Amino acid sequence: MRAADVESLERATVEGVAPAEVAEVGGWLVAFDDGTISRSKSAVPLRHDLGPDALDEIEAAYRSRGRAPAFRLAEVPTLDPVSAALARRGYAVRQATIVKTGSVEKLAAFSEGSVGLLNKPDDAWAAVFAGEGFDPVDGANRVAAFSRSPDAVFAAAGEDGATRAVGIMTFGYGWGGIHGMRTAPAHRGKGYAGAILAALGRAAQARGLTRVFLDVEEANPARSLYRAAGFRSIWRYGYWR
Repeated sequence: MRAADVESLERATVEGVAPAEVAEVGGWLVAFDDGTISRSKSAVPLRHDLGPDALDEIEAAYRSRGRAPAFRLAEVPTLDPVSAALARRGYAVRQATIVKTGSVEKLAAFSEGSVGLLNKPDDAWAAVFAGEGFDPVDGANRVAAFSRSPDAVFAAAGEDGATRAVGIMTFGYGWGGIHGMRTAPAHRGKGYAGAILAALGRAAQARGLTRVFLDVEEANPARSLYRAAGFRSIWRYGYWR
């Protein structure tokens, strides 16, 4: 991936989760937030060839705001000096996550199904996101965060007038970003997630976009669905805390 694409993807990722505050320090995008979304309260390099020079300033920025520093770092050889410097400072890496990108055209044709698109989440949408099988505090926090995203659509699928599955697409920097794919546990395996992915792909297509991305934790079984929808892994990252 070209350096310009890395930067645009990282900017789109951070903007989509709508942190309370964002600063730029030495080529890093530094997000500050009190919520539960790790992407909204960690620092990420905008290039994969940066060294550790800005770490002191980033740590100071977090501590001046009463927050613990955290870094989201891709596992690529050119960032090895940064990961080594963090390890020497006592940081440990966790929460292995995969960045995947895909074609909007392929995604839009992936599946069929009845999906509604909302400009803002309604109560039925939020009830799935924070409902049975999910942490209600984390779910409510994520609903609030994505509701603040400057440009997003909220997808809902279900049956008999009931919402059973949801997802989000944010738009920015030439990317469509997929977030918050959740299906109520009792209604999994019915094709709702695939239909939502395709509907979000068509929403991106309607805006003239060609590229879409998502972040998925390495242990998440939904990775097989995303592969089927045409997503491919670009890099793996972890959070250094």
